[in-house]
Amino acid sequence: MTNPSKRLLLFTAKLGYQTRSFEDAAHKLGVPLLYVTDRCHQLEDPWGDQAIAVHFETPEVAAYTVMEALRGQGDSGILALGDRPAAAAAYAARGLGIRYSHPAAVEACRSKLRMKGIFRDAGLCVPWFRHLPVDPPPEPELLGISYPCVLKPLSLSASQGVVRANNREEFLAAAARIRRLLKSPEILATREAHLDHMLVEGYIPGREVAVEGLLTDGTLRILAIFDKPDPLEGPYFEETIYITPSRLPESMQRAIERCARDAARALGLSHGPIHAEFRVNEDAVWPLEVAPRPIGGLCARALRFCLDGASDPIGLEELLFRHALEFPGWNSPRERIASGVMMIPVPKSGILESVSGERAACSIPGITELSITARLHDAIVAWPEGASYLGFLFARGSTPEKVEQALREAHEKLLFTITPGLPVEHPATHRMTNHGN
Repeated sequence: MTNPSKRLLLFTAKLGYQTRSFEDAAHKLGVPLLYVTDRCHQLEDPWGDQAIAVHFETPEVAAYTVMEALRGQGDSGILALGDRPAAAAAYAARGLGIRYSHPAAVEACRSKLRMKGIFRDAGLCVPWFRHLPVDPPPEPELLGISYPCVLKPLSLSASQGVVRANNREEFLAAAARIRRLLKSPEILATREAHLDHMLVEGYIPGREVAVEGLLTDGTLRILAIFDKPDPLEGPYFEETIYITPSRLPESMQRAIERCARDAARALGLSHGPIHAEFRVNEDAVWPLEVAPRPIGGLCARALRFCLDGASDPIGLEELLFRHALEFPGWNSPRERIASGVMMIPVPKSGILESVSGERAACSIPGITELSITARLHDAIVAWPEGASYLGFLFARGSTPEKVEQALREAHEKLLFTITPGLPVEHPATHRMTNHGN
């Protein structure tokens, strides 16, 4: 299949393992893939990929740069990988006349505070929540804070900086920890909005699930409901295992689907992929977040779809590619087999010195792939300050139970040697830091 008149604009903060899957889909479909990336515009195409250089912290300016670069050129589709590129993609789509969610809807997803308010006003289940500055340190007793509660930055992702507090002492410790994180040079360098405030909300007991969906002119198709079998009860909320299909009762799954549709509608999202998180308990389904983007990192490899007439299933990236360009097959069903991914957790901060046991892990029945993405001799950071995993394990099987068992057995075979980091002077602040601890 060759479609020279079409092209896909892929807004992404960095090039890596997920973008390679889109490159494979582009080659298969015979469609040019044009990157829009956050890189220095002073360098003339340093990677030889003809990408459009933008700055995602100013999404409207980024969109204008893209529109100027593509003025008078052919039809395109748009996709965004990650939270920061999504807003620029929405503005560019509006300017280019490409179907996509409205920029205002996408911008609403960038702030946890704004999203909570929208959910509340739409009549969805939300806990109490407060918007607090990180400076001066908040005094919970004066604010009427009840426990347990959860403190979180307004705009970071992957549960970075999210901490549960069960009493005043834990609240003050969590607030101080979030303040240090948000004032760190690495976070400040992102120029993310709302780094001077945090959100405090009531803790919601129950299980957590993720939903992968695809919006077409306001109609949400549920691609998968992922169970998260490990309890996410705090004090930190590093995710580990995703498994689909869900083992929740059918009635609960239908309730989750309704809540996902209601949440997307409340935000005003109308077209493109979404990734959403929910808490479920005997009381209700509670929407946590909805992001106008697909599932991040390598996790997309846990989803495959049965394209009519094809001998092999296609990946999520190709499905999204087809949807963005309105190619046949974008509504292909997910394969019937159970599948799952483990985001290999970071047990402690330090320097990753060695990894062993890969061959033993891959020999576990049901394991289909192991990818160690952390680099040897680099500093790794545990949650809540961290946001990157050691790697990813994938499994498939006849039942979700077998997939979960395979992932856990394979993880037990892996050994990560992590040593304490040494204090070094940060080049920007000239303060002594210890990134490995």
